[in-house]
Amino acid sequence: MPEVLFPLDSARSFTDQEKVGHNRWHPDIPPAVTVRPGQSFRVHCREWFDGAIHNDDSAVDVRDAPLSKVHALSGPFAVQGAEPGDLLVVDILDVGPIPQEDSGPLAGQGWGYTGIFPKRNGGGFLTDYFPDAYKAVWDFAGQKATSRHIPGVTFTGMIHPGLMGTAPSAQLLATWNQRETALRATDPDRVPPLSLPPEPRDAILGTLSGADFDRVAAEAARTAPPRENGGNQDIKNLTKGSRVFYPVYVPGANLSVGDLHFSQGDGEITFCGAIEMGGFIDLHVDLIKGGMSTYGVSENVIFLPGNTNPQYCQWLAFSGISVTLDGEQRYLDSQLAFQRACLHAIDYLTKFGYTPEQAYLLLGAAPIEGRFSGVVDIPNSCATVYIPTEIFDFDVRPSAGGPTRIDPGQGAPKASF
Repeated sequence: MPEVLFPLDSARSFTDQEKVGHNRWHPDIPPAVTVRPGQSFRVHCREWFDGAIHNDDSAVDVRDAPLSKVHALSGPFAVQGAEPGDLLVVDILDVGPIPQEDSGPLAGQGWGYTGIFPKRNGGGFLTDYFPDAYKAVWDFAGQKATSRHIPGVTFTGMIHPGLMGTAPSAQLLATWNQRETALRATDPDRVPPLSLPPEPRDAILGTLSGADFDRVAAEAARTAPPRENGGNQDIKNLTKGSRVFYPVYVPGANLSVGDLHFSQGDGEITFCGAIEMGGFIDLHVDLIKGGMSTYGVSENVIFLPGNTNPQYCQWLAFSGISVTLDGEQRYLDSQLAFQRACLHAIDYLTKFGYTPEQAYLLLGAAPIEGRFSGVVDIPNSCATVYIPTEIFDFDVRPSAGGPTRIDPGQGAPKASF
């Protein structure tokens, strides 16, 4: 096992640790650890809300989840010799939940959760159709996940980090803040907002204190969206065996990681759509000097996916086009087409006894495939959602005999404002 360079005690909060991570992006957040090119090491990660979500049958915690506190990131890790313009090569050697016997009732120790965020607290991909908070708790048995809130399904997790990235330069950070401020100004009263501004409240900035803390907290970018540095990309294929190439914007690169997922469907469509957990990740780092210009990777990461994905071979696919539910024609709107494909899949699964919310949660957590299948045939884009049929305990394929309805159990807990 690689040396643990960023340990976390599961019985203590994120800020009460031997090494304190961070929950904002800023070039002046000091590195917590320095590593050398060619080094392998283990990192412990908290789930993204640092224990605010509980293993129970209530969704009040999801409804009231403190978005100003996310994400709880481990790091930064400075890499000796890394300079702006280099590519940081990160190999994911292993990743998994913290063993249940390692103490504490936190997500990742034998269980995880998926949430539908309410429209007033972040929303999600289908927030106009699902405006309230719901939650599903998943139990882990080896590589398998099951849920008392969504009966009749068992699937193999595609364990991966939802968030990993390098620190932005001061210039890149200013660009982020400028363009996201301009976007908010187009509809400043929108719910949920078009972007999240810097928020000093609940900021965690490693070892910074005093005036430096106040300055950085007022400038630092929130970690919710993916950006040029990688960040919260939520790519389910960044599994064990993946190699990721990150642009380097500051001396040392300052790599950070967190938001581990036991499983996720493409799109993480409920916003908290993966199976969120705490856990460990083993990394190996190296450098390609001058790699950003050599390979044209001036922004956004490229990666080689791992080869440990579950081998599903039978799928039921749903399509959608860029026409609203009210019949309004949109021009090559691929996002709308993907929404319609998801809604088609949700409606289909309700014919077997699931509630719409159970089906929505399932699409966020299970290893579904989402694709933009046609983006050139005016006026309609076509998007598709592929669900592996092997994850169900019953046959979900259309047949002359009609659907077999299951008992939906207690359903997914709900909490309304």
